[in-house]
Amino acid sequence: MPIPRRSLLLAGAAAGLLTACGGGDDDHAPPNIVATAQATPNLSILVEAVVAAGLVDALSAPGPLTVFAPTNAAFAALLAELGVTKEALLADKPLLTAVLTYHVVSGRVLKDQVPVNTPIATLQGASFTVGGDLRITDGRGRQAAIVATDILCSNGVVHLIDRVILPPA
Repeated sequence: MPIPRRSLLLAGAAAGLLTACGGGDDDHAPPNIVATAQATPNLSILVEAVVAAGLVDALSAPGPLTVFAPTNAAFAALLAELGVTKEALLADKPLLTAVLTYHVVSGRVLKDQVPVNTPIATLQGASFTVGGDLRITDGRGRQAAIVATDILCSNGVVHLIDRVILPPA
């Protein structure tokens, strides 16, 4: 049976992140969250958004932080859902900052430490929940799947998600 294209793309993205985070046998410390995202083509829109919101320094700080990182496909779906262009989204710094900080949790939270069915406070101030099936329910009742986990970085951990999550309206 052929492997679905989505599985191949996700495996490639995870492999790229592991390599970017020092997944080899060398003794170098892995790069920080921003450098990891910059080294991952599937997170290029997230990187553009982080730069536009002025969050590069915050996500490069010692942390630790946990980032639920939406893929490029997740951002494309959000743009279609909202009926806006990428340029319009990137130009709305207050909205962008609120949305991006909603994807960040204080501390290094690995997959096996994610509190299931318990509100998880974000740096934005609101919370979301994660079910036992690794699906996030955001502040608007929308769901996103965690598709790759435990990508270790020098200042935290990244989990890839297939949908941009939104804080309560």
